[in-house]
Amino acid sequence: MQIELASSYGFCFGVKRAIEIAEDHRGSVTYGPLIHNKDEINRLKQGFNIDIARDLDEIQTTDAVVIRTHGIPKEELAILHAQEHKIIDATCPYVTTPQNIVKKMSEEGYSIVIFGDKDHPEIKGVVSYAEDLSHAFIVLEAKELEALPLKGKVAVVSQTTKKPEDFAKIVIALMSTRKEIRVFNTICTATFENQDAASELAKKADVMIVIGGKHSSNTKQLHSICLRDCTDSYLIENETELTASWFKDKKLCGISAGASTPDWIVQNVINGIQEIKKIEIQNG
Repeated sequence: MQIELASSYGFCFGVKRAIEIAEDHRGSVTYGPLIHNKDEINRLKQGFNIDIARDLDEIQTTDAVVIRTHGIPKEELAILHAQEHKIIDATCPYVTTPQNIVKKMSEEGYSIVIFGDKDHPEIKGVVSYAEDLSHAFIVLEAKELEALPLKGKVAVVSQTTKKPEDFAKIVIALMSTRKEIRVFNTICTATFENQDAASELAKKADVMIVIGGKHSSNTKQLHSICLRDCTDSYLIENETELTASWFKDKKLCGISAGASTPDWIVQNVINGIQEIKKIEIQNG
């Protein structure tokens, strides 16, 4: 069986940057998981003594605090500053962009529509930058717009890891009801590239393996895209989740990985697949 990697996969610019920042600040604390990959988080903890604080109360007065790639709500950042922590900002620049847009457009009197998951840390941070929270709304489907008390002018942004075609549905729905719309395409370019590459590979693969955190939005999107063209598509976090039956009688195994998945995990998965096929051959 042949194994082929997608032409674009794995660590994006923002995640690489965050990992490097964390490694440069050994012994610090990240507020929330730095990225959505528990194996890489464990590597940072074991190799660089970097702990996670999941709540502000868990942060000690002497801690240097690394802000996660997804960012944090504006009010929580203000608390950290007030407590005079050393703050190391690893927020992805692609995430600070919608934060700044929401702040500016809200100040200019626009209703804000954010296409994204309301429980995702990135979106919790982005919406907090609206000056008027009563006119900042988070939606996942166009039908949700009908009940919203939107002003005549609306600014719309997207979670960085969403599909462009789904974002377009929100924009089109707004165009039919509002006189003025400001559309900001805040979907990360790395997301485009990884999704397109995964789709192309899935069209010819007999089985697709998507590697990444189960709580990672962009990894789940990759898996969803692969399923459209390859029904035998599986989402795993590491090589321990591989199942031999997935590869029986398969000729081409495609591999993609989410933006928070490091190369060492990808290589472990490749090694695991190769070992499965080796045992299969030995057993006839």
